[in-house]
Amino acid sequence: MNSEINFDKSSDGLIPAVIQDAETGKVLMLGYMNREAYDKTVAENVVTFFSRSKQRLWTKGETSNNFLHVQTILIDCDGDTLLIKTNPAGPTCHTGADTCFDEVNQGRGQFLNYLQGIIHDRKVNPSEKSYTTNLFNRGVNKIAQKVGEEAVELVIEAKDDNDDLFKGEAADLLFHFLVLLEQKNMNLDDIIAVLKARHQKQ
Repeated sequence: MNSEINFDKSSDGLIPAVIQDAETGKVLMLGYMNREAYDKTVAENVVTFFSRSKQRLWTKGETSNNFLHVQTILIDCDGDTLLIKTNPAGPTCHTGADTCFDEVNQGRGQFLNYLQGIIHDRKVNPSEKSYTTNLFNRGVNKIAQKVGEEAVELVIEAKDDNDDLFKGEAADLLFHFLVLLEQKNMNLDDIIAVLKARHQKQ
């Protein structure tokens, strides 16, 4: 795909990249990429721009953890504009708004996407004080064990009538499941793809 992009159409070697939420279809922001930013985006599956103000590569979310996880990259007919469909891990705009156009982006499971980004960061940027980092350090067997333990506790709470305790155990199970997915280098989109494929067969 790289060979189809014409970075030489502009004197500064930059082309616009329109960022879209892959789930909701909302346009989140517009940034600019040079070839190095594009290559980094493809290699890491996280959107990286070339910042014209900072004059350097800039990964969206490098300070806020609101990363833009790449789903697909499309090139326009002239080869000088990108449409990048992403899974945003939280608000996109630096103001805290969902989009840079001040639109509400109410995607299903948006907070889960944000949480996945946090979990990923705890894996690649370990913190001694982080419970999540500690789980990663103990390996896949321990993480899988925790998922099993939380599942059993959820089943136990399902038999009682305390909704708050049930929701708490459900949240614990979901969190540890996300950690297990990250440890296996997967995310919720991989699981959703399986569910969608099964649904289409029905």
